[in-house]
Amino acid sequence: MYSSLITPQIVNEHLEVHDWRFLDCRFELTEPEKKLTEFLDSHLPGALYAHLNHDLAVPHIPGKTGRHPLPEKEKLKNLFSSWGIDGSVQVVVYDDCGGAYAVRLWWMLRWLGHDAVALMDGGWPRWIKEGRPVTAELFVPQEKNFKADPRQSWLATAEDIQNNFDNPDVCILDARNSDRFHGKNETIDPVAGHIPGALSAPFADNLDADGNWKPKADLRRRFENLLADSPVEKTVSYCGSGITACHNILAMYHAGLGDSRLYCGSWSDWIADPKRPVA
Repeated sequence: MYSSLITPQIVNEHLEVHDWRFLDCRFELTEPEKKLTEFLDSHLPGALYAHLNHDLAVPHIPGKTGRHPLPEKEKLKNLFSSWGIDGSVQVVVYDDCGGAYAVRLWWMLRWLGHDAVALMDGGWPRWIKEGRPVTAELFVPQEKNFKADPRQSWLATAEDIQNNFDNPDVCILDARNSDRFHGKNETIDPVAGHIPGALSAPFADNLDADGNWKPKADLRRRFENLLADSPVEKTVSYCGSGITACHNILAMYHAGLGDSRLYCGSWSDWIADPKRPVA
């Protein structure tokens, strides 16, 4: 079973294996349908497309939720069943930007109890660079019965964070870039800044210059330095809308530090209530 990262080479060796499922999560926030068009032109043989806005989130309610709210458990159960995923299936997710979007699906499957899901290291760009097979053929999976068993303790709310402002055991990690953390060049959300007490931990720092993941030892050192003495299981990751925060959760898990928590609403949810403090 692969549950963190997987190489393109291993993925290539399993393209014909019936109980493996490949999910293409390429996406662009500013042009939500652009990557679906690219997928229809070319993708991994046997891959299905997972649309961030339609599949991995539900429409947000301005002033009440973050930008990418988590779908209901039952909706996800039906979706994953329609994709042909059950307990016997190894899932591989990928995108074309270092895993920034695919990590959301990686996290969602594991949150619902499906541990056999891995992110393809280097994603689509590395797959193409290594000259591996692609197709425009659309795969139609046989429906299976996905059993959802949510790990509710993996989710943190704004209230959880506010109630633990003075708790040294609860480390809050902000996965956005340093500029947005510091309230500079905020072009996405209407309020700039970060959650008081949070540490800046840009997800992009988990990757090397080629867009591949850094070695386990480097990731472990990075997060041990950030967490200091805080336990990883109480650590909460957030970003703009609960997508790239999952990158840090995967990095800690892959590094052998264990499972941590996601504030799914993230910054866009935090600022929906003007009474919440901003740093």
